[in-house]
Amino acid sequence: MVSIRKWFRHQPVRHPLRGAELPLRAALFSTEQMKQHGKTLAGTHQVGRRGSPAQLLQRLEDNESVLTEVYQLLTAAVQTRRRVAPAGEWLLDNFYLIEEQIATAQRYLPNAYILELPRLMDGPSAGLPRVYDIALEIVSHSDGQLHMEALTGFVGAYQTVTVLNLGELWAIPIMLRLALIENLRRVGATMVVGTIDRISADYWADRLTKVAEEKPARLVAVVGDMVRSIPAMSSSFVAEFARRLQGKSSALGLPVRWVEQQLS
Repeated sequence: MVSIRKWFRHQPVRHPLRGAELPLRAALFSTEQMKQHGKTLAGTHQVGRRGSPAQLLQRLEDNESVLTEVYQLLTAAVQTRRRVAPAGEWLLDNFYLIEEQIATAQRYLPNAYILELPRLMDGPSAGLPRVYDIALEIVSHSDGQLHMEALTGFVGAYQTVTVLNLGELWAIPIMLRLALIENLRRVGATMVVGTIDRISADYWADRLTKVAEEKPARLVAVVGDMVRSIPAMSSSFVAEFARRLQGKSSALGLPVRWVEQQLS
């Protein structure tokens, strides 16, 4: 596998994972709050027949592709002795379980079955099955920690306002799988972008340090290259860049001042 350093040097800084959706994380609800939210959500859902079964299956396929790329990038980072966040270590250790859950979802979600599920007419989940949006809300307000009491309380309270059909009730377990996979995709994409930014900081810190020692007259030109390559800095980049250059040659004050100007 190509090393992370070579990957960074030959790929654009604007990686496709950058700008990914934020993880599914809303206010953490107690069991009673979940019940109340179930009633509130039921009052806002408007169902219709717009949308396509392929919409949900395509998202699952996209999630699989992103998670596979996240796994490959984290594996490359470990192989080149890069620091990986604890969440990244968990993903590497449990990726086989994620693959199993994706395969299970694909097996038990035929087009004909999805087609029979009522779909939402509007909102962020427009065109998707109503029960999938229910699963997203449960995951969002439980931080992905699913407890049977809160789950059954939410669904029971929802049905005091709007009754779910039998197909939707059967679909709840598989939809929860899809929602958790969706959240893993978002967490993983966010995490790997931070890893890429730290690698970027290492690369520029190494390059600037070498130029400062060997050809100080070229330092301004290299700083210019860095400025053009990194139009917007993340906190991960700044923290690693500052750590690497701390206490180094006084000639490296120029890139440090540039970082300070960007932050200001």
